[in-house]
Amino acid sequence: MGPLQGIKVIEIAGLGPAPVCGMLLADMGAEVILIQRKSRGTANITDAVTNSKYAIPNRGKKSIALDLKDPSAVEIVLDLIADADALIEGFRPGVMERLGLGPDICMVKNPRLLYGRMTGWGQHGPLAQAAGHDINYIALSGALYYSGHRREAPFAPPSLVGDVGGGSMVLTMGILAGIINAKATGKGQVIDAAITDGSALMTSLLYSFHQAGSWSKERGDNIIDSASPWYDTYECADGHYITLGSLEPQFYSLLLEKCGLSDDPVFANQFNKSDWPQAKDKIITLFKSRTRAEWCELMEGTDVCFAPVLDFDEAAAHPHNRERETFVELNGVVQPAPAPKFSVTPSTISSAPPQEGEHTEAILKSAGYKCDHIDMLRTREVI
Repeated sequence: MGPLQGIKVIEIAGLGPAPVCGMLLADMGAEVILIQRKSRGTANITDAVTNSKYAIPNRGKKSIALDLKDPSAVEIVLDLIADADALIEGFRPGVMERLGLGPDICMVKNPRLLYGRMTGWGQHGPLAQAAGHDINYIALSGALYYSGHRREAPFAPPSLVGDVGGGSMVLTMGILAGIINAKATGKGQVIDAAITDGSALMTSLLYSFHQAGSWSKERGDNIIDSASPWYDTYECADGHYITLGSLEPQFYSLLLEKCGLSDDPVFANQFNKSDWPQAKDKIITLFKSRTRAEWCELMEGTDVCFAPVLDFDEAAAHPHNRERETFVELNGVVQPAPAPKFSVTPSTISSAPPQEGEHTEAILKSAGYKCDHIDMLRTREVI
């Protein structure tokens, strides 16, 4: 149904941003074959998010389980790659080469293959072989620095800025661009998607402010990093929070009107930073005087640029999200729906997350393997 119908992607199972990239492609109609490591029957702390109905990033994919330490399993992967458009892997540099599945070998099998490599630090550089996680990558790229209040430690939403924003989204864009190029030229290529690079790219607008001299190096000292009274989060009387983003003068004027502050001289000059601390104190006190629901009744849906801060359950139940079907429920699991929305070729969740190896036999048969060969591979515990 989706715009990527007819595109085939091989994903080597892993954690973090690579599976989300595969999910985005599957949501848009690509056939994504997930190659999972054949388990040894032992429980793992990551099982709940990699091999169960809660493994949301695996939705819409088909699973084949292989013992990748066996040369026969490597041959199976190469056979599947032969007619694929793209491959996704998220290991440290060199791991795929040691498995016998590096880009040189795979692209001999399929010269038009897009070989997508997702790492934190990139395929080369002084840190390329070091371990790391989202928080480390966005720290090095500069994306973490301005996330926080004045004289407080920086903080960021877990895994969103780096793993998903600078990782999954950037790799997905790279694969789609590469597929277009490969269809025109017949030539594939390697995509080196480093989260440090991707999260640095996401700071482009802030770099514009910084290079123009209108953004100071002090955290919590700028117009949209919590310094101003009209762009921040505020606690309400019931302990819930709301957000303001009244950046433009007309929206700021409406905010003052709604709050009864139009005649207060402290708020007369929106961009006078010397007034911000006193104005901030007044706004803090004001928002603590009513509940979140009361502020929503007064401001939500207006041009104040306002929204309540919702937890996951509240977000799924909000009328706006319900009408747009921003969240869906599949097999009792509430999850974000595919995005963006297409008018002609709608994205959809074609199936629930597969169990490990659920489609092994079907995938092998579609690749031309005969029943006796499949039985032999099963006997040898390759599959």
